[in-house]
Amino acid sequence: MSPPQRPRILYVTDLAYPARGRRYCDEDILLTARLREDFDIALCHPLDAAALMGSFDAVVVRNSGPVLHYRAAYDAFRVQALKDGVRVYNELTGRADMAGKQYLVDLSAAGHPVIPTVDRAEDLCLLPDADAYVVKPKQGADSIGLRVLPRERLPEAISRGGDLLVQPRVDIRHEVSFYFVDRDFQYALYAPDPDRRWVLEPYEPAGGDLAFAQRFIDWNTVRHGIQRVDACRTREGELLLVELEDLNPYLSLDRLPEHAREAFVTNLKISLRSFLAAQ
Repeated sequence: MSPPQRPRILYVTDLAYPARGRRYCDEDILLTARLREDFDIALCHPLDAAALMGSFDAVVVRNSGPVLHYRAAYDAFRVQALKDGVRVYNELTGRADMAGKQYLVDLSAAGHPVIPTVDRAEDLCLLPDADAYVVKPKQGADSIGLRVLPRERLPEAISRGGDLLVQPRVDIRHEVSFYFVDRDFQYALYAPDPDRRWVLEPYEPAGGDLAFAQRFIDWNTVRHGIQRVDACRTREGELLLVELEDLNPYLSLDRLPEHAREAFVTNLKISLRSFLAAQ
């Protein structure tokens, strides 16, 4: 009797992507080595995913780099995957970074604890006074296209049809990220020095920190996948959402102690098996 067939996963990553302060490829080498214990794994570049995905039981999108570098190919991949019923992990239902950064404007307007965000010149009056303001594309990533401007230059900067966001530059104690598999919290990391944002350390959530992060996971529409809630803590101690990464969040697994890394891998395998079994 032949052994039962193992699920086949197409793992999408750009191993050569030159991330600042990080090596994406190391994380994907680690994860695919561990996933291979339970699944048959093949790696491919994001530009090749659409052509290959029909031969696999699921597609796992991981460190594939900013979509804006291959927008047309990614849009075609999404359309084909949805049309053909391909299982994509993270699910293609996300309404956070997966769909651009309009959600920051919407959440801010709805009164959620988000860095105040607007996208229209007539709404600049809603922003608090600050020493400077951050202007960035709604379809941006990795600080691509980000500018820091004084208030008097903002009306001219965002009079381009609503494709830019404006936020005050916030004086913070630190940045902190909360990592979830499906809707379950896994671990948190923070950057004690705001000027060295990729020098991360394990963080023990305090007080209402987890409730803060969970509210955004619950707001989103991803049942199966990995999400990262990025926040900043103000000098007054308040947490504000920076972004909700629901497409291909980098996980900084090398910053975790071994037991936490093992727990994450175990829960990722459980999530993938549940995802594959779902109808």
